[in-house]
Amino acid sequence: MKRLLIIALLLVAVQQLVYAQEDWSWWNDAHGWTSDDPGWRNWMIISPGYLGPNALPVPEVKKGFLEGNTELEITVSNHFYSGDPTQDISGRAYIPFAQNKIAIEMYGVFLEHYSYTEEIRDERFSRDKDGKGYAIGDFYFSTLIQLFKDRAFPNTLFRAILKTASGTNFEGARYADTPAYSFDFSFSKDLGTPETTLIRPHVMLGFYSWQTNDELNLQNDALLYGVGTDFEKNDWRFTPSWSGYFGYKNNGDRPMQLNFELRREYNKKAIAIKYQHGLHDWLYKTVRFSFIWKLNGVE
Repeated sequence: MKRLLIIALLLVAVQQLVYAQEDWSWWNDAHGWTSDDPGWRNWMIISPGYLGPNALPVPEVKKGFLEGNTELEITVSNHFYSGDPTQDISGRAYIPFAQNKIAIEMYGVFLEHYSYTEEIRDERFSRDKDGKGYAIGDFYFSTLIQLFKDRAFPNTLFRAILKTASGTNFEGARYADTPAYSFDFSFSKDLGTPETTLIRPHVMLGFYSWQTNDELNLQNDALLYGVGTDFEKNDWRFTPSWSGYFGYKNNGDRPMQLNFELRREYNKKAIAIKYQHGLHDWLYKTVRFSFIWKLNGVE
C-alpha cells in the first residue's frame, strides 16, 4: 500500500511539472478566450456532469443500521463511458465502537487512470491537452450514529460526511478541488431471517452541498435520496438500489443511478461485485470488485 501511494505521488508530480510548462494557446483558441475574460478556473463547471466519475459521486445508500465488524476494503473499479473510460483503485476503512452505536468511515481513491477524447476535453473546459494521465482522489471522512435498532420503529441511522479537496488534476476536470459535506438519515425493516430469506427494504433521505466557482452562488445544495432492498440468505446478499441527488442549479448537478451489489461473506473476509448504471448527469457504467477484511468490532 505504501509503495502504491509513493508511485501515485510521483506520477502526479511529473504530470504537474509538464502541465506547468505547457503553452495554453490551444485552449484559448478552442474557447475563444481573451485577456479580458475571467481566468480559466471560472470556466470549469463544478458538477458531476462535467467532471470525472469520482469527483462528486452519489454517496453509498446506507441501510438504517451499523455493521458489527471493523472492515478494511480495497476496490478496483472500471468506469465505462464513451469518450472517457476510467479505471481506479480505492480503499475504505470502517470502524464501529461504543457497543456498535457509533462508527467512523474513511475512504477515497488512491489512484485513477483516465483517457478521454478532445470532445469530452472541450465540453468540460479541461486544460489537459491530450486527455490522458493519472490523478489521486478526494479523501472522505464520515460519522455514523445508530439512533434506533431492533424496535417497533424502523432501524434508523444518521450519517454525516465531509469531503476534502485533496483530489488532484482539477485542470483536467477530474476532481472538483472544492470541499463538500452531506448528512442523511436511513431507515430499514427486517422481514424474515438469513436462514430462510431475509428481506430488508431501506430508504435514505438527506442533504448534499458542495462549493462551486460561481461567484454569485458559491454553494450548490442538493436533495440526497436512495431506496433499495437487501435479499439475504446464508452468506449471500444481493442489493438492488436507486439513488442520486438533485442540485438546484440544473447544470449537470442531478446525478441518478441504479446500483446492483452481490456480496459473499466468509469467516474473516468478504468479496463484493457491484454494478452502477448512470441514468442522468452521471452516465458512466461502472463495475467494481471489492475484497474486504473483517476484524473484530471495537468496544
